Amino acid sequence: MPELFPAIDLKDGACVRLKLGLMEEATVYNGDPAAQARAFRDMGFKKLHVVDLNGAFAGQAVNGDAVESILAAVGADMAVQLGGGIRTMDAVAGWLDKGLARVILGTVAVRDPALVRQAAAQFPGRVAVGIDAKGGKVAVEGWAQASELGVTEMARAFEDAGVSAVIYTDIDRDGILAGINWDATIALADAISIPVIASGGLASMEDIVRLASPEASRLEGAISGRALYDGRIDVAAALELLSYRQTISR
Repeated sequence: MPELFPAIDLKDGACVRLKLGLMEEATVYNGDPAAQARAFRDMGFKKLHVVDLNGAFAGQAVNGDAVESILAAVGADMAVQLGGGIRTMDAVAGWLDKGLARVILGTVAVRDPALVRQAAAQFPGRVAVGIDAKGGKVAVEGWAQASELGVTEMARAFEDAGVSAVIYTDIDRDGILAGINWDATIALADAISIPVIASGGLASMEDIVRLASPEASRLEGAISGRALYDGRIDVAAALELLSYRQTISR
């Protein structure tokens, strides 16, 4: 059954949430990313989703020190995945060597799919593809540029590449608590064999209930940012529900 991933989005060294992917629409939630990671760990989360927002625009790590502080803070207690600006094999290898469980390749998956295949082959189970969509089309360069590539078309291109997951973000719902785009997310999961993680818009316990439902059983999980920071999710109840569903599905 799916898991819930708390999100830490890094901008200028702080934990923020964007609205609709706009850097100028950032709300700062915590100036200490390591402390926020420990807080999520202490709530009972086992996995953590981290994005270097500045890095996504710059094409290279910008908040590297903050990411390393997160890794040091949670150690082996949480499996941390990172996206944003990872666009070379050296960057992939370097981050995995520092203790990340998984890297997320987004823009480079559009620009240089061969690199994704190489990384997935060299690091089995530790490379995911991030597909960020706006109006049904894939966006790149920190969501600043649209492509003509369709979401399912892109995902299917990596079916035989050995990537461990596809993180699908609906930019039009990100950071505005509109609810996950369940129809598109489940349709994508049904269209490919790669596990899908839902991202963008998770708003309330209603989304958690949907995540725990049989129709979402093929998803690897969902990412929650603002709803967690704003206290709209009862974390203990959410984790208990997902754990219960996992138990009865075995």
